[in-house]
Amino acid sequence: MDRRKFIQQSAMLGTGIAVAPTQLLSSFEAKKLKKVGVQLYTLRKAISKDPEAILGKVAGIGYNFVEFFGYNDGKYFGKTAKEIRQYLDNFGIQSLSSHYQTGATTPNVIGTLTNNWEKAVADSALLGQKYCILAYLNEPERKTIDDYKRTADLLNKCGEVTKKYGIQMGYHNHAFEFDAIDGQVPMDVLLNNTDANLVKMESDLYWIVKAGMDPVEFFKKHAGRIELWHVKDMDNTPQKAFAEVGSGTINWAKIFAAQKISGMKHFFVEQDDCKDRDPLDSITMSYKYLKGLKY
Repeated sequence: MDRRKFIQQSAMLGTGIAVAPTQLLSSFEAKKLKKVGVQLYTLRKAISKDPEAILGKVAGIGYNFVEFFGYNDGKYFGKTAKEIRQYLDNFGIQSLSSHYQTGATTPNVIGTLTNNWEKAVADSALLGQKYCILAYLNEPERKTIDDYKRTADLLNKCGEVTKKYGIQMGYHNHAFEFDAIDGQVPMDVLLNNTDANLVKMESDLYWIVKAGMDPVEFFKKHAGRIELWHVKDMDNTPQKAFAEVGSGTINWAKIFAAQKISGMKHFFVEQDDCKDRDPLDSITMSYKYLKGLKY
């Protein structure tokens, strides 16, 4: 190397600029999301009438994968797992996950955590899913800390079953898990009493914010354990109602920048209530925002 080149490269390194400046600049370019999922509960009225048509429309928007709900006795929206799998394959989208209930308050539903669970898991595997998620605890199931400890035991037990099928068990939060009972936070009880390998988290980020928590701080506290997210926004009103992603007050760039801390592998748009807007329009708005998001 001649003296002139040596001096030039030394000066560049001394100012923090690499010899190949274009490589350095590219490393600071904002990242963009590649794949986006949607929880089909957002479209619950329409999909119960015609699941094939709705899955086609979801794929047409650009969504890459979906999360199911409403499994009962081997069927989703009145269709068998085999029929649903055919729809998914035809439209080129994947079902990564499904929501379930414990069955404690729904004893007639077949395919809950306490009623023919292995059948539900087998159908989940048939769809090619990677996660089975406990979606919600009804009020009678969450009155005491002991209730949460029993739920933790149930999650561990069900996680052993999903493990046999190569599927991960998980828990989906709302805001009530952060309301202390007898000086203990139920979310901490659930996470501390479940096997971290058997049970992961699906963090609903809206509900974490609604509970007064910072999602990124929650990620840090439970780093690597939060593999799924639910993404929906919060409007700027006293009611803090649900809103299309990007139209509200939640700082999505900050949250997505912390996805490695979380351990996030996939996320799903969900909007429990789309107000007067067609849910398909709502998920289209959220999709377009997320595909344009830089973080």
